[in-house]
Amino acid sequence: MADKDLKALFLHQLKDTYFAENAILKALPQMAEAAHAEELKGAFAVHLKETEGQVKRLEQVFQLLGEKPAGVECKAIQGIIEEGQEILQDFSGGEALDAGLIAAAQAVEHYEITRYGTLLAWAKQLGLSEAEGLIQETLIEEENTDQILSELAEDAINPAAAA
Repeated sequence: MADKDLKALFLHQLKDTYFAENAILKALPQMAEAAHAEELKGAFAVHLKETEGQVKRLEQVFQLLGEKPAGVECKAIQGIIEEGQEILQDFSGGEALDAGLIAAAQAVEHYEITRYGTLLAWAKQLGLSEAEGLIQETLIEEENTDQILSELAEDAINPAAAA
């Protein structure tokens, strides 16, 4: 039953997360381009660079496990990204577009936070200390991005959309 143990589950989750991060890499430039507020465009651009680093860290974790980086289809992230696309289409040109883009981006962030939190707990349980550090670094970035988006929404974007 070694193929159904926690290490196998960790690897499956890693592949799921790798797929998700690569899908996010494709979605972020479109979100940045659609945003009206320069601060939001900037936040998306910064997170795009962070996401590139996150993919590299995931590849390092695969290497630590002696595995080739590969993704497995993640229907959850595909659905979240699809919802973001709907907001982009439905509110394009409207005052609330940026608020909707932030909401979509935070849905992605919250998904990632849960995935990285789980990977971190499992890495600790499995004694994968090098992987722990890599995963922790990404988890902190995801939490910081969520906080930045919340502050941007509350301080500027939501009030502008409501005006």
